[in-house]
Amino acid sequence: MYPVPFADPEQAVELAVRAEAFGFESVWANDHVTTQRYVRSEFEDAPRFYDPLGYLAFVAAKTERLRLATGVLVMAFRHPVVVAKQLATLDQLSGGRVVAGVGIGAYREEFEAMWPGRRVHRGEHAEEILEALQLLFTERRASFAGKYVAFEDVESFPKPMQDPLPVLSGGNSTGARHRAARWGHGWLPACLTPAEYASGIAEIESVAAEAGRELPGEFESCLQLAVSVAANTGGAKARFEESQVYAHLRSLSSSTMRGRLDDDLAMRNLIGSVEQVRDRVGRYREAGVDTFAGLLFATNTPEATIEEMERFSEDIMGGV
Repeated sequence: MYPVPFADPEQAVELAVRAEAFGFESVWANDHVTTQRYVRSEFEDAPRFYDPLGYLAFVAAKTERLRLATGVLVMAFRHPVVVAKQLATLDQLSGGRVVAGVGIGAYREEFEAMWPGRRVHRGEHAEEILEALQLLFTERRASFAGKYVAFEDVESFPKPMQDPLPVLSGGNSTGARHRAARWGHGWLPACLTPAEYASGIAEIESVAAEAGRELPGEFESCLQLAVSVAANTGGAKARFEESQVYAHLRSLSSSTMRGRLDDDLAMRNLIGSVEQVRDRVGRYREAGVDTFAGLLFATNTPEATIEEMERFSEDIMGGV
């Protein structure tokens, strides 16, 4: 999402510390185990992909109220017994601040690098893990036998401090919405228009009702968006299209952003003047968005990111 190299460890933590000081309520760490092909082809050096849970544990010790979220934790990378232990530990140590955004991952090449030759339907695998996590978080002794995931008589303690620990289904696909409806405590898509978002929430509510499930009262409706605010639309779009965030979104043409790159990508994000972005935030709120998660500022250095975070805090968060 950012040029290589981007933030060193100290800068990565500073981004989160400054976010809390500016009034943001959460930080969202993503998850990669190897470098995507499009990044390898563009940059000579390898990127710094920190482990999200290790990073968030360090951020927890440096902050007081900031929610510690994954956007998203790729479920195929870890056994559910291990990830349940990691999430519960982080939730306990942080005083109940963890939000587990989970998904199948946008880049199949990462799964294939970890599991060469293994044939897995990633959506079915993800559904099994979501069900398994709920058992591990709630049962004294948990057992599960699925097509891809199995464990027996596991006592996973301590449990998370939060009851429930929010698990959000990440992704734009039908499968992601259905997993949110059946197992999730929220939905975490990216770059949808307000109308698309409202339609997705309606579908989740319908699928949940068909499954006989009442959505949690605190079901969290999130959305990941890129941000570029300038004096006018042209300037904001130019900055956006020159950023690595834009290249990242284009790389998702066959996965998360399939069918959504033919129109104006700027209209699917917070791109424009202060007044335009404030208006768009209002439209998203009317469509049901609770949390503007994983805001991807269209910048190419940590210093510029901090500057844009501060402006967004003052000009957008302070005015809506």
